[in-house]
Amino acid sequence: MNTERRVVITGMGVISPIGNNINDFRDSLMAGKCGITELELGDSEENKGINIKVAGQVRDFVPADFGLTPQDARRSDRYSQFAVAASLQAMADSGLKVDENISSERLGVYMGSGIGGLETFVRQSRNMIENGGGMVSPLFIPMMIANIGGANVAIRLGAQGPCLTTVSACASGTNSIGEAFLAIRRGDADAIVAGGSEAAINPIALGGFQNARALSTESDPTKACLPFDARRSGFVIGEGAGVVILEEYEHAVARGANIIAELAGYGNTCDAHHVTAPSPDGKPAARAMKHALEQAGFKEGEALYINAHGTGTHLNDKCETIAMKIALGEDQARKAVVSSTKSMTGHMLGAAGAIEAVACAIAIKEGMVPPTIGLTEPDPECDLDYAPLKARKMDIDLAMSNSLGFGGHNAAIVLRKIR
Repeated sequence: MNTERRVVITGMGVISPIGNNINDFRDSLMAGKCGITELELGDSEENKGINIKVAGQVRDFVPADFGLTPQDARRSDRYSQFAVAASLQAMADSGLKVDENISSERLGVYMGSGIGGLETFVRQSRNMIENGGGMVSPLFIPMMIANIGGANVAIRLGAQGPCLTTVSACASGTNSIGEAFLAIRRGDADAIVAGGSEAAINPIALGGFQNARALSTESDPTKACLPFDARRSGFVIGEGAGVVILEEYEHAVARGANIIAELAGYGNTCDAHHVTAPSPDGKPAARAMKHALEQAGFKEGEALYINAHGTGTHLNDKCETIAMKIALGEDQARKAVVSSTKSMTGHMLGAAGAIEAVACAIAIKEGMVPPTIGLTEPDPECDLDYAPLKARKMDIDLAMSNSLGFGGHNAAIVLRKIR
């Protein structure tokens, strides 16, 4: 078994609150554009008692623009449509084509989702209550299950290699990319379509998160998601998908691929502490970060950008700051530049880590750190350099993306500038 196979990113695709293609996403990211907008729920019975005013909503998503027919759209949940759309973008960006420059058996799909087809679940539950179980759609299960996003991607691409769905809450997208990285390193595939997708902005999710006191109730979109700010009051729910094409380095070089960055490290731990709250000492999360950095060969003096989980909840931001200091050491942590792109997109749940991996790749390629917008009153307990308000030029050697999910799931991946 060859564990030294290098893994690189050769394509990317996004569906997000700040852009439905890589160019728009990149431009919005570096401009510090806020994709959080007013949420119009209506006055139906299901929306009673929901006090959430804003969300990171995907706008102007037309399935047909991504080759999805009206029948495809009717027969697939919104989260699955996002997964397919982002994957097709990423494949086109990479130049990979099944049976042309990669065999179907050597192409895999690893797609994460924290929840799966929740919109379908809500719609068919309503149908059952109103009309009885005999009227539940025969497509209910294959539209709702969390693995169907990845399955639909594989079907669309003809990818017959390893196919895995990761469900680890907010760490799902990062775990999917990390596990795909390991699969290519050990020789299971030559390329894997990896990422995450989520579409859970609906009354049942909003009600659950609201009543768990996790969501911000701020009505001003520019003040709702404030990672590392003393005024933060909860996260803002978002939706969308992020996908990267991971490819074995020699395979990519042989076909003349455009290599964006190298994926060089992955860490995965669990707090084993609480179903929603992070471990207050930050040690398990720090181990995931430290392992990923060590695997990537991080050395003191190298320029490090960290895309933090940075949700804008009181506990997450404080505990993640502690964890970064433990992982790097106090001095090195203060030299790193950190930001939370959730300040622009909201928290895309199972897609968050994937979209943030894309942000890290863009940061390396562009030599720019995306900002943490809205950060005007830093919390004294969050005292690192969080790149407030504006993007910053930086010749980045490595970029680390952190994801910390409900249940104590910690995941970190490290990208390195190609050399």
